[in-house]
Amino acid sequence: MLKDSATESLDGVPAGFRHDAFVYTSDEEFVRFAAPYVRDGLTVGETVAAALPPARIAALSDALGPDAGHVSFVDITVVGRNPARLIPYWRDLLNRHSVVRALGEQAYPGRTAAEYEEALFHEALTDIAFADATGFRLRCPYEASAGIDPTANHSDPAALAEKTFRTALTVVPDRAERWEFRLADLGQVRQWVNAQASSHGVSRDRLDDLALALHEICTNSIRFGGGRGTLSVWIADGSLICDVADEGLIDDLLVGRVLPPLDGLGGRGVWLANQLCDLVQLRSGDGFTQVRLHTRLR
Repeated sequence: MLKDSATESLDGVPAGFRHDAFVYTSDEEFVRFAAPYVRDGLTVGETVAAALPPARIAALSDALGPDAGHVSFVDITVVGRNPARLIPYWRDLLNRHSVVRALGEQAYPGRTAAEYEEALFHEALTDIAFADATGFRLRCPYEASAGIDPTANHSDPAALAEKTFRTALTVVPDRAERWEFRLADLGQVRQWVNAQASSHGVSRDRLDDLALALHEICTNSIRFGGGRGTLSVWIADGSLICDVADEGLIDDLLVGRVLPPLDGLGGRGVWLANQLCDLVQLRSGDGFTQVRLHTRLR
């Protein structure tokens, strides 16, 4: 197991947030770890949710039999395609139920390297987001073939989250096309990216999503990043990637994962981008902020 961040409940009072993990090598081993955990929750009347890939949903449902009807199953490849959407998902569930026991396999097989990086970053941020939560337990399965050691990556979640957030993303490749922009350039930037996306087969609906997300992020660069930014665009891992860099600094590690109030300053653009893009990577440190938007081509 990865870690336990709270003791068991005492005298019927829900314990604090508990977050652990297990590694499995087959469907049978997955079920051996997951099914008793789920049944224990159902036995004591907890709300049980499982965000898993379709194959794991099928295996666990078969093992649970009639009990499967009492579990809220969701396809993690949809709800958690962008891992930044998962903290809001769990938060909404916890707001509606006093005690929640969950399974969440965000680092599922078949993800790209960037997606795995964000899945692990999300895991570390989850401990920060729910540090004060009561009645929430989350267990995260990892398939061994993914090559991830959850213990190594989560021995100190807060330190890992801080280090990841303050470290720049991989270098923009030389083949990328670049555009230096200011406020007056936003209309031309949108037209240019639309042309790039269309030429690579991005659908009309996805193109509109990307255009809106990119407008929000570029506007943030102008408002908070010194009045200008650099947009780089390239293709990698079956996605169109738009990287927006500026000289601003973001302090909040959970930016874009907690919906800011209507009268708040900033944060809504990143939130919106997280809802519209297949993956959003955000890093900010001394004198730099990077937001990298990924839109799948198919």
